[in-house]
Amino acid sequence: MKKSLGLTLSVLLLAATTACSGGNNGKPAAAGNSGGAGAADQVELRIMWWGDQKRADKTNEALRAFESKHPNIKVVGEFAPNSGYFDKLNTQLASGTAPDVFFLGGNVTDYAAKSVLLDLQPYVGQELDLTDMDQTMVEYGTLGGKLVHISAGANARGMVLNTELFKKAGMEVPADGWSWEDYARISKEISDKLGKGYYGTYNFTVEGMDIYMKQRGKQVYDMEKDALGFGQQDAEEWFNYWYGITKNGGMVTPSLQVSNPPGDTSKSLVVTGKVAMSLIPSNQFAAHQNLTQDKLTMIQVPRGPKGTGVVFESSQGLSGYAKTKHPKEVAELMNFWINDPDAAQILGSDRGVPVTSKMRDLLMKEATPLEQTVYDFTSRVSEATKKEPFAVSYNPPNFTEFTKLAETAVQEIGFEQKDVKQGVEDFYTGATQLFGAK
Repeated sequence: MKKSLGLTLSVLLLAATTACSGGNNGKPAAAGNSGGAGAADQVELRIMWWGDQKRADKTNEALRAFESKHPNIKVVGEFAPNSGYFDKLNTQLASGTAPDVFFLGGNVTDYAAKSVLLDLQPYVGQELDLTDMDQTMVEYGTLGGKLVHISAGANARGMVLNTELFKKAGMEVPADGWSWEDYARISKEISDKLGKGYYGTYNFTVEGMDIYMKQRGKQVYDMEKDALGFGQQDAEEWFNYWYGITKNGGMVTPSLQVSNPPGDTSKSLVVTGKVAMSLIPSNQFAAHQNLTQDKLTMIQVPRGPKGTGVVFESSQGLSGYAKTKHPKEVAELMNFWINDPDAAQILGSDRGVPVTSKMRDLLMKEATPLEQTVYDFTSRVSEATKKEPFAVSYNPPNFTEFTKLAETAVQEIGFEQKDVKQGVEDFYTGATQLFGAK
């Protein structure tokens, strides 16, 4: 399941950047045709995204490049940190003041259901060219028969490995094609050989759940039925697997998992050389490698009965506001984002690898060794899915609450407040109530 950004903490809007082009004291001007530069033709678009200052700098640079090619369009950008972004967006949508374009992740289904997203289909083949876009990405953005989302980058989840720890332990670095039995054995072996303070793996019970279910012909959320796509016994088997690695010493302690969460790259024990393996989306690989001298690599997740269960998936993407006054210009901005070489070179793979093959090929020609690792990995995943296709996953409704239920179960089991059976039963009961599964 793609990493969710729906956690509701305090809202903090970090910056609002205005475009370099002149105009109207910040007020929207009358809409005109693209290419016209007169004051009467000036159009203003607002766009909002989440992320840090580095992402903001890249995004603003790309927006200025867009303006230079569309002098009649002025773009006002604003961004917020992960924790406050959706609170801000939801407030704006409720008040009818949402940006013309905004970024969404796996929670795009929630917004599609609220009918707040612009249908982009009328602009395909004109302002918006999707001929070179991966078909799975087009399908991902099509909900309820409408094209409401254009992926800005693609990811594939996989295992990040600290090869230095394998070297210290005198063990070979695993390769694609391994099993979950291999994973548990290797986690214990590397912990045993390196001794106290070293661990084979982080606990990714929650993040890896959908992968595990897909490998068995199921899924966390069955979108067609609007219900859980797995049974309590399925969950118990998955939680038991991780409990076993905990008991044999192959996994970080619950306390370390909390104090050094794998999602916080700056605190990751993979980066500090204390944990050998963890699950990450491919666009986080560079952030990990840039923080350590140890050589890291990425391989596919362990296989289950039906394969890896991993697809080449959207990391995040752009949606238009259904009430925008400038839908054609919105489509033009999205087209620039996915098809323009200047945009590709500015944005790089910060939001994932490009979703069009020509832009991927362009970046691969100039890729650093670090970037090449990501491209090689995502290419292997893309090829594998052609032989072992899996359905695209969306975050289920109430995903934040679902995640909290699962994480609570993991901690209660880890800290031995409940046994696996009771912890999973409580988790599954709560999840069933959330999604109405029978």
